[in-house]
Amino acid sequence: MQTQGSWRGFRDRDFVRTKEGFFFCVVGPYHPADRVFAYVKYMPAHGGKWKDKRRSYKRVMRAYTIPDLLETFNLLKTEYPQYLFYSESYGITMTAVPHNDIAQHYRPEEKLAEILKATGRDALQAKLADFVDFVSRKSRVASSNFGVTGSILLDIHDTKFSDMDVTIYGLQNSLKVKEALTKAYAERDLAVKRFEDAMLDDWCRKKAEHFPLSLEDAKRIYERKWNLGVFESVMFSVHPAHTEKELTERYGDKTFRSEGEVTLRAVVANDSESLFLPCVYGVRNVRVTKGKRVDADIAEVVTYESLYDSLANVGKEIVVRGKLEHVLDKKNRREYHRVLVGSPEGEGKEYIKLH
Repeated sequence: MQTQGSWRGFRDRDFVRTKEGFFFCVVGPYHPADRVFAYVKYMPAHGGKWKDKRRSYKRVMRAYTIPDLLETFNLLKTEYPQYLFYSESYGITMTAVPHNDIAQHYRPEEKLAEILKATGRDALQAKLADFVDFVSRKSRVASSNFGVTGSILLDIHDTKFSDMDVTIYGLQNSLKVKEALTKAYAERDLAVKRFEDAMLDDWCRKKAEHFPLSLEDAKRIYERKWNLGVFESVMFSVHPAHTEKELTERYGDKTFRSEGEVTLRAVVANDSESLFLPCVYGVRNVRVTKGKRVDADIAEVVTYESLYDSLANVGKEIVVRGKLEHVLDKKNRREYHRVLVGSPEGEGKEYIKLH
């Protein structure tokens, strides 16, 4: 539990459990005052693969794709409409959990601290402790800045098939961890390795099936993935998240309105927010090849698809298909356009590719 004075908000990759026993994964750091944006990931189900001491669960979001997300919308619409929320700021309907419906808020850093102190860890928890120790030593980032999300956070993991999904808090800490893992791969450290051979082929095939990407596109994306690999035969992922002190805006400071679909080419001008969700690429030299021609006014490409985080550094050219949005920044009294990749309207046909 949190101690007095240690309050923090809802962070990306936190989880909340509802009164019905649904587990929702929190999305991003910006939320309305009375609810939290999140997607439903696990629901109680007889014979489910994930289990705790009381019940079994099924995974509702089978893949992290827009079609799968829209399926959860339909599921909730009929029986649990309280978890659908029309956002005036974003101009779309999203899944969000009202605070009054939250039975428990799961914080990754608290769960990891509990596991690191425990003496009776299971095999996966022990592997997680070793992994965090390895990355902490290599990056010189204290373990208190890490967390664990996903099924381990919820105590519904299975030692036979569950992965390790780790969070790291703060920009500078995230950059240090990125550098440390990248160096470990390059030095062929025996503890960690990138996907290779059949495992890489399988990853690329699945991405090409679920996203508008070729196998070659998927392979180029994985080549940029510093935060997805294998530690002593167990798959891991690392997810940077901002601390509250780093946030420079609040939900409602900006409003977004759709202006249709566009395809464009652009050069990345700022990649400082590309580690996080939402992943933001500041862009320049924009050339719209299809859709509304507002080239000079498009300032950024934004996505909540973790597939595209850390994809392009400053100076790289990207090809983008997404939803053009007019942005009204009330805090800074500014208007501009952005392109959102991974919108419900895009129906899974939107993408970011390296040119």
